[in-house]
Amino acid sequence: MMCVALPALAVSAPHGQLTGEGLDGFYLAGRRLLSRCRLRVAGREPLPVQARMEGSDRARFLGVLRSSGGQGPDPDLVVERLRRAVGVERITLRSSAAHPVRVLVEISLGTDLADLGTVAAGRSVPEVPAAVHGTGLRWSSPQGPVAITAAPPAEDAVAAVGLLRWHLEIPAGGSRTVELRLRQERPGGVGPARASGGAVLSEATATGDDPRARALLAAATADLRALLLRDPAHPAHIHLAAGAPWRCGLAPADALAAARMALPLGTTLAHGTLRTLARTQFATGPRRGSLPGPPRDAGPHLPPGSTGVEATLLFPALLAEARRWGLGEREVTELLPAAEGCLAWLRRETRADPFLRDRETGGAARVETQAHAYRAALLGADLLEAFDRPGAAELRSWAADFGPLFRRSFWTEDRGGGRPAAALLADDRPVPHLGGAAAHLLDTGLLGAGRPAPGLLDRVQTGQLARLLGGPAMDSGWGLRSLAAGMPRYNPFGHRGGAVRVHETAVAVAGLAAAGHEKEAHGLLRGLLSAAESFDYRMPEMFAGEQRTEGAQPWPHPAACRPAALPAAAAVHLLVALTGLRPDVPARSVTLRPTRGAPLGELGLTGLVVAERAFAVRVSRLGVAMVEEASPALQLGA
Repeated sequence: MMCVALPALAVSAPHGQLTGEGLDGFYLAGRRLLSRCRLRVAGREPLPVQARMEGSDRARFLGVLRSSGGQGPDPDLVVERLRRAVGVERITLRSSAAHPVRVLVEISLGTDLADLGTVAAGRSVPEVPAAVHGTGLRWSSPQGPVAITAAPPAEDAVAAVGLLRWHLEIPAGGSRTVELRLRQERPGGVGPARASGGAVLSEATATGDDPRARALLAAATADLRALLLRDPAHPAHIHLAAGAPWRCGLAPADALAAARMALPLGTTLAHGTLRTLARTQFATGPRRGSLPGPPRDAGPHLPPGSTGVEATLLFPALLAEARRWGLGEREVTELLPAAEGCLAWLRRETRADPFLRDRETGGAARVETQAHAYRAALLGADLLEAFDRPGAAELRSWAADFGPLFRRSFWTEDRGGGRPAAALLADDRPVPHLGGAAAHLLDTGLLGAGRPAPGLLDRVQTGQLARLLGGPAMDSGWGLRSLAAGMPRYNPFGHRGGAVRVHETAVAVAGLAAAGHEKEAHGLLRGLLSAAESFDYRMPEMFAGEQRTEGAQPWPHPAACRPAALPAAAAVHLLVALTGLRPDVPARSVTLRPTRGAPLGELGLTGLVVAERAFAVRVSRLGVAMVEEASPALQLGA
């Protein structure tokens, strides 16, 4: 049970007791402030009967016990614990006994003040001695003391074992409550960005025939708000953490990709993310103009990939697309030098070798990197041209020459009709394995609102890729596998070797629908929505790619972050893609090209943001889209 309001989170087992084992505890900025919180009532632990998430930042646990000595199996005391990520726990005891009940309530508390990495690695850290402080307990540490206060004040506090006690009298049919508040008295950094989440991301809702759309969008927007972080040096600039609990910091490529998919909720997140990352751009040396990023596992057939390369390509693309959604000209102008630096790096890297390679991690030219580079060149050229800056012609010339070269070099023929290679190695040998990363090729011909460009694949190749992505080797029945089943070293739990990566499935659905391959798009869409039901609509970054069978549920991945920024933003992208919404605010136009076949029946989206104004769209069961609310400055394009 993961309660998240970064930089705070609370991790609990479904029984609700914090035992100090595993990841249990309350965390702030990557440090465990409380590892043990065990409740006993009348000398016994409540019998757990239910645990559920009440929101991204809070969970509710219910337990029962018998408080009287009467005969029979019926419990007469309900114990409810509402736990919030920010370090608050409210414990309520409700009695159904026919007479007042007096019970001893004991809460055993402790902490090791360990950092999250140490806890995740399974290394044991001794508990810190406690001291009685005010109405609760206190633990001292070099990072600042941690204290827990209780209301009402505990009647007895035993520092040696971290124990608080109350003798509570509960009237017949009544209740009593104890509230614990945890705080770090001198916290580092700044507070959570969640309080301003409504200003960063709009309150979008989905309506229509399929109730799963509403539930998915609600969970996704809640998780996105829970993962918002402020730049400590620039608190006005807010970005997304990659995910909890393992990746609670800034991951540049993930933050940019998530901000791009979340553009329908407003451009404030994109602006904050771009401003934050612009400050990390290399200013000198061979990497000048590029963004940093750690290497990332690329599966069993490729060396690790550079997330810095991906981030550098996503930066100008996000800025160009944020401008089309309504990011102000002043904000774009401020960020334009950083985007120019990224594009200048792209031009330098591709002058001697047109393929963009991960030179620091083996020299492989990955298929998704080529798609990102092509997209950055075309969108970047539009951006430079709009602001009368040099370089647009060179970028367009490279893109025009690159398309045919890509098709010749990356398309591998076989008896089944061919497939795009996963990569070209340093010696230009193709890696012929089919994976979910190929989905990024699908939208390279749909980079503008009403201004289609030639894609990296031709029409026949696009159709063949659609058949492959919709076939049983790639479609698990729950979503798109990251590596086709049957390929050498396929592993349903492989991070990029067979597991379903939610955001790649969303990219595939959007690209397939836009390219006119509705059958394959609808199959992946329905599978992902079914998986979302199994995860209570809080989608993990990945789950096992085991083939779906009747009555089965998808297998969770033990290392997956949940919540995670990319799958949460992908849910927004997925639903908006069904409407075919493509705004171009500088041109004062918006285009609607809904998916044919209306796979979810009637679908309405309200609370979107285009041109900094509320936007609402509805698609009928016949697949006809209509704008229900929009800025009066916009015109509906063809």
